[in-house]
Amino acid sequence: MKQQTRAMLQLQDDMNSKVHSAWREQGNAWYRAIWIECGELMDHYGWKWWKHQTPDTEQVALELIDIWHFGLSILLQSGASVDEIADKVASELDINTDQTDLRLDVEAFTAATLNDQAFHLELFGRLMAGVNMSYAELYRRYVGKNVLNFFRQDHGYKDGSYRKIWADGREDNEHLVEVVEALDASDVGFSKAVYGALEGRYVK
Repeated sequence: MKQQTRAMLQLQDDMNSKVHSAWREQGNAWYRAIWIECGELMDHYGWKWWKHQTPDTEQVALELIDIWHFGLSILLQSGASVDEIADKVASELDINTDQTDLRLDVEAFTAATLNDQAFHLELFGRLMAGVNMSYAELYRRYVGKNVLNFFRQDHGYKDGSYRKIWADGREDNEHLVEVVEALDASDVGFSKAVYGALEGRYVK
C-alpha cells in the first residue's frame, strides 16, 4: 500500500508541476475543488426526492478519483515528506463505514473539508467503502486518470489541438478503461505502460 501511495504522490506532483512549476506557492484552493466534486458526486448518486433516480456508482467512483487527486495535492502541499504522507495514509485511511446512506457520508466529508480546508482521509475511506472501492482499485483508477491527463497535456490540450474523440469515434476515457483493464496494475512500470498504450491507440 505504501509503495502505491508513494507512486501516486509522485504522479500527482509531476502533474501539478506540469501545470505550474511552482504549484506549491500558488495558493490553489484544493479544498474548493473537492467540495465541488462532492456536489457532482451527489448528482450522480441521486438526491432529488421528487423524481426517480438510480445511483450511477461508476460515475460516483470516477468522482472519488478526482477528489483523490485534489486530496493528494493538499497532503503534498503540507510540506510533509512522501514517506510521511505514505505512513499517514496507511494509518488513517480505513475503508469502512457503518452508514447505509452514502449521501450522509458525503455530507460529513464535505462539511469537514469546508471547516478546515484539509483532506480527511478517514472520512474519504468511508466514501470508498460506500461504493465498495478497494485501495488497489483506487490505485488502478487513479494512475489511469493521471496518465490520461498527462497524455492530454502532451498532445495539445492547452492549445485546443487535442482530439478527445479518437479515430474509431470513441472518447479517450473509453479507451483508458480498456487499457487499464488489460495491464497489470501491480507492475512497477504500470503508468508508463498505460501511456504507451494510449499513444498507440491515439496515432492510429
